[in-house]
Formats: sequence, structure tokens, C-alpha cells
Amino acid sequence: MMVGIYQINRFFCLLMCLFFLHETKTFANEPTARHAIAMHGAPKYLRNFQHFEYVNPNAPKGGAVVNEATGTFDSFNAFILKGIPAAGIGLIYDSLMVGSSDEAFTNYGLLAESVVVPEDRSWVTFNLNSEARWHDGKPVTPEDVIWTFETLLKKGHPFYRVYYGDVKTVIKTGNRQVTFNFPGSTNRELPLILGQISILPKHYWEGRDFSKTTLEPPLGSGAYKIKNFEAGRNVTYERVKDYWAKDLPVKKGQSNFDELRYEYYRDREVATEAFKSGAFDFRSENSAKRWATQYDFPAKKAGQVIKLLIPHERPTGMQGFIFNIRKPFFNDPRVREAIAYAWDFEWTNKTIMFGAYKRTNSYFSNSELSSANGLPKGEELEILQKFQSQLPTKVFSKVYKAPQTDGSGNIRSNLRIALKLLREAGWSVSDGKLRNTEGEVFAFELLLRQPSMEKLALPLKQNLKRLGVDMTIRTVDVAQYQQRTDTFDFDMIVGGIGQSLSPGNEQRDFWHSSNADKPGSRNQIGIVDPVIDELVELVIEAPDRESLIARTRALDRVLLWGHYVVPHFHLQAARLVFWDKFGRPTNTAKYSSGFPNTWWVDKVKNKSIGSWRRTNGN
Repeated sequence: MMVGIYQINRFFCLLMCLFFLHETKTFANEPTARHAIAMHGAPKYLRNFQHFEYVNPNAPKGGAVVNEATGTFDSFNAFILKGIPAAGIGLIYDSLMVGSSDEAFTNYGLLAESVVVPEDRSWVTFNLNSEARWHDGKPVTPEDVIWTFETLLKKGHPFYRVYYGDVKTVIKTGNRQVTFNFPGSTNRELPLILGQISILPKHYWEGRDFSKTTLEPPLGSGAYKIKNFEAGRNVTYERVKDYWAKDLPVKKGQSNFDELRYEYYRDREVATEAFKSGAFDFRSENSAKRWATQYDFPAKKAGQVIKLLIPHERPTGMQGFIFNIRKPFFNDPRVREAIAYAWDFEWTNKTIMFGAYKRTNSYFSNSELSSANGLPKGEELEILQKFQSQLPTKVFSKVYKAPQTDGSGNIRSNLRIALKLLREAGWSVSDGKLRNTEGEVFAFELLLRQPSMEKLALPLKQNLKRLGVDMTIRTVDVAQYQQRTDTFDFDMIVGGIGQSLSPGNEQRDFWHSSNADKPGSRNQIGIVDPVIDELVELVIEAPDRESLIARTRALDRVLLWGHYVVPHFHLQAARLVFWDKFGRPTNTAKYSSGFPNTWWVDKVKNKSIGSWRRTNGN
């Protein structure tokens, strides 16, 4: 049972017992308050560090930046399943701790000035900073932390119940101290991910319905607050001049813009033209075609717009055609593999994407967590051998590689393999249509939310037609897309599954059978597999970095040979396009471009941009 602040009087004796138990445990195990906690190993930055290495601690404050957003929004409550939250809403909140961008997974104190964790990680205590304040001047309290946690679990997005499900109690253990207990848990990530919770003000939300969407600007404690907005069209955040944490080491050189504005556009193509006209300042480009062809315009030729490619070292995750295996047509892995043979990446990359991408062959590409570099060995092999009778033989004998072609557009040999797989699965061609033994025609819908994805889908549609498969493409607006994917009302989508250098509890939401039928779950595929369930738990329980790598590779390998996704491609760099009005730190973090958090407006450059725009009619 969760014990909330409203129950303290009733259960005073119980809480005192828990308190003294906690104190005794602290004395016995000798855990000490620390400024940071790492998932594995030691934090990079020592207790008395002044700032992160990838910031300019003397970055000037001021100026405004306009960003793009796609679609629409109808809520400032980003913590529930309902609604579409506004872009940038996370800027108004602080968390107990904050991660660095040049370590795999290490958290440093923010709202919590220090953290106490025992060796077995069966509990964690956060000591709140006495200076932490909400934007209305009231202090951040343990009651706020407890209320936030309990509310997220009761009324928040279903994800929270998965992510923090191992926590047994959260209690106030001091005037500025709160302790989460999870006895018996082997979930070593919990102390870190609890530190990532955006803390909400209890006094603001009491009397308001947290379960509903809202366009009332909420109260926060972060570096920014909402200044103004037009529902569904734009939202502007202003820097909090007296922000309580502005001088902390974890915030030095950051949150430098006086204003951050997000302008919404119907789609990325419309936004491209708006960017050229100077309607917004910065974009992260996700289209190879636009990157190659759309930025040769007067401002770019005049040096007023910069194209910048920044390599990074973070996992690229998995983008692809994602199957909903709840649908009978897709519950056979041979069918899913057959469809993978019908997509010609090499031709698509050469013809449509200017040869810019690498084929994705792992859910953890661009990292040491990937299984793509060899057959299983050591701890990974030992883990997989436990499930040998339940796994395809290829898991042990062959490194996964997505089907390949010669790039000519002639994929006859691949289609022959696809047809063989389909026949093995009980499908055959009759009257030009692929049918099962009951005579049902193989027909399905690919659901999209961006028209730009149609160019990837049309070659697949054409090749599937040659196999007798009828694939229709339907593009819908953002709201409808979200509603349909939240309720798993789709056959196939183009989706992405992002990954970090330290996979953990989020893997349950991606793959675990307990989330296969929960609305809003990120197990969009609908995987129900006891082997994958156990592998997920092993990843979460990894005692050290070496074990985490081995266990993640095992999970990666099993997912790949399940053929749950037709893998697309990835780029091991960030493609940035921006008007040349910014300054940025000399050192770029390994795992982030730094925008907008560590960049700033350069007054001289900004003046030059303004003059050029006035002269050239922008």
C-alpha cells in the first residue's frame, strides 16, 4: 500500500517504525548522501564540480528562438493518456535529479541536493534542496514528491504503473526528505528512474481534475513557464528570471533563451517553406531528400543559414514497418519475414534518399549493445541456451541481417523467397490474389501520420501486389493516429522505438506481455512471449555494465529473429539546419546536439540576420 501525506496522522506509529527501520538500515550498511548516482560504475563529475564540460558557463542570456512543431496540441497535461500535449511542456518542470549528456546513465542532484542508496538498492532517499521553489514562491516539499508519485500511478499514463511498479511505499522521512522502498526487488535502475520524475505541485493540483486535459497553464518549478499560447497553433515559454536553480552546477550555461516559441505546421513539407521564409529558426532534419535538395536557397547561399552534421554515439533505435501481431494475418513469423523480403531498401536508399542511410540490423545500432557484430558467446550464449528449445535455430547460428538486394529495382529472387515463406505459412495465389486455406484474401492497411512516409511505403505496396497481397495506405491527422495507435486499431504502422545506452524498465513497456493489451502501451506490436518477458527482466536486473551488454544483446537477437518489424535505416549523426543567430559550446556532448538547452543567441549574428531579412523581404 502507498502511504500518502494525508495518512500520516492516522498511521503515525507505523511511519515512525518505518523511519527508525530506515535509520537502522542506513547505519548498518553505511550508505552516505552523495551528489550523484551512476547506473554502473562511478559518476564522471565529482562532488564539487562547477558545470558540465559540454556547456559554456558564461553563455549570455537573452533573445528568442522559434521552433517548429508538427500537427496540433490540445493539452498542457503531458502525464495522462488523454490529449496531445504541447511541445516543450517539459521545460516548466524540474525533476529530483538530472542526467548528464556525456555519460551512459548518471544522475546529478537538482530538486534533490543529495541521494542515499544502499548497496542492494532496495530503497532510495532523496534530500530536497532547501532553495527549491515553485514559480509562485512556495517551497518544493516531500509532500509534493509523494503526491506526484501516487497521482501518476493512480491517474497518470499507464506507462507509469509499468515503469515504477516495483515501488512498495513512498514516505516522508524528514522535513526535506522522502524515501522510496522496494524491498526484495532486483530492479537496480529504480533509484535512477525515480530521480527522473517531473515533480508536480500538490497545492496547485488539489481541487483540479488531474485525469483531464487542460489548457490552463500549469504551475512548475523549472527554468521556463508558459507566457502565452494559441490552442493548437503555438505556445511560447519565457525564462524564469529568478529561477531557483540557475546557479547550480547542473544548470550552469543552460536555459539561455529569454523565450522559446513553438509554431505548429500541418506537415514537414509546409514547415520547410516556412523555415526558408524565416518563420522559425532551427530544425532537426529527418529527410535525406530535403537535406540534399531543399536548402539551396538565397539565405543559405548568403551564409545566413547553416547546415550542420553532428556525429553522435547514442543508439539509433529501430524505425521500420511495425506489425500488429494481434491481427491474424501477422501472427505467423514466416508471414512477417516474407513481407520484409518485399521491401527493397537498397533501391529506396539510392533512388529516394540519396544514399544517405545505413540499413538497421539491430534495435541498438550504433552502440556496444547491438547483437549485429557476431554470434552469441559468453554470458549472452549462456542466457540464450536456457531457452534453446523455444527459439529459432538461427538465433545461435546466424547473425541477423535484413533482406538485401542489388539496388537495381529487380527483386525477383527476394520475392521468390517471400512466396516460399508464405506457402509454408498456408498461403497460396489464386486468381492473382494471395489466399489462406479458408479463401480469405491477404489484405491489410498501413496507417501513417505523415504524408512524407508514403514514398517509403509505395515501393512495398507495389512489390506486395506482385505476391497477391493487397496493401492500402491511409494517412490520417495526428489526433486520429494517436487514438488508433493507443487502442491498437491498426494493421501496420511506420514507427520508431528509441533506445538509450542504458536500457532498463522502459523495455517492459516495449515488449512485456503484461502490456500487450494496455491502451497507450508502447508494446504496439502486441508481443506475448515468456522468453522475451524473462530477457526483459534480466536486462533490468543487470548487476554491472558487462552483464547489461550481454543481456541486451540477447534480447536484441531474439527480437530480431521474431521478425516483428521490417527494419528501415538510420543515420549516426544529427542533421541540423538553422539561421545563423546562435552561439554554441566548443565541446559537443557525446549523446546530444545540445539544442536548445546549451545554445544561446549571439547578439552580433542576430543583428546581421535581422538586417539580411529586412533587406531581402523575410
